Order: sequence, then structure tokens, then C-alpha cells
Amino acid sequence: MNEPALGQDAAAAAAGCGSDQVNFDVKTDKKHHPAPQPETGKALIYVFQEAKQGELWIFGTITTKVGLNGAWVGANHGDSYFFFAADPGNHRVCAAWQSSSEVYSKLASAADLTIEPGKVYYLRVKVYDRGYKPQLKMEHVDPAEAQLLIAASSFSVSHPRK
Repeated sequence: MNEPALGQDAAAAAAGCGSDQVNFDVKTDKKHHPAPQPETGKALIYVFQEAKQGELWIFGTITTKVGLNGAWVGANHGDSYFFFAADPGNHRVCAAWQSSSEVYSKLASAADLTIEPGKVYYLRVKVYDRGYKPQLKMEHVDPAEAQLLIAASSFSVSHPRK
């Protein structure tokens, strides 16, 4: 028996993304590079954004919003990072291009993450062009590599737009 196909919004929520109606204002700081440890009983998740500019790059500085289990938790702008606390368990983390263009706003990537209390996890959202079509890819990052990314990236502070 065939199961009914998920609509695009339901599929995005199942992948960990939040509502299309939510967008973020983001400020970045090149001088401030916080790297805290998790609070008791929680884990800390760092999310980096890396935008590779190719020959066909015409997109400007990209903002991606990051969701956990169907709710947005923050956003990055340009080569930046932010972090958030999460409860232990199995989670879905999603990154989606924040854009007024319908084509770009549908670009997203997701990853599963099994979280243990007291641990720190690192994810990277790569934004790159592939021919004439931009791509997003979320990937897990080695903790040693993450230390280099913290030093090289701007720190993002985001707030949902009113």
C-alpha cells in the first residue's frame, strides 16, 4: 500500500525546519568569538555557515535559518556561526535559505542528531553554486575543525522579525 506523499510544508517540518512565515534579522560580530560549554543536563549545538563563491556567484551575502524539530532556533549571515542548547534525545536539524525569492527560499538541507547531555556538537551549512543553481548542504564537523571555524567566522546574533 502506498503512503500519501507529504506536502512541502509537512516535509520541511519533518526534516526539522520551521514555518516559512518566520524570518530573521541577523547581526554578525567579527571580533567576538564565544565558545561556551553546555549547561548541566543539556547539549550545545554550534551551526556554522560557509559560503563558497564560485565563478557564477551572484547571490550576495546569504542568510540561512536553522531549525530544530520543526521550530527555528536562529540564523547565520555570511561566514558565521551561532550556538544553542538542546535537550538529549534524537533530533532533526534543518537549514533553509532565507530569501524573498520562492526559488531560493525552498533550498534546504537537514541532518539527524542524537544528543547526549554534556556534549557539544558541530554542524556546518555549506552554501555553494553548482552550475547556475545554488545548493545548501548540512554536514557534521569534527571538533578540531570546529575550533578553527570559530576563530575564522563571525559570531551571529539573530532575532525573528516582527
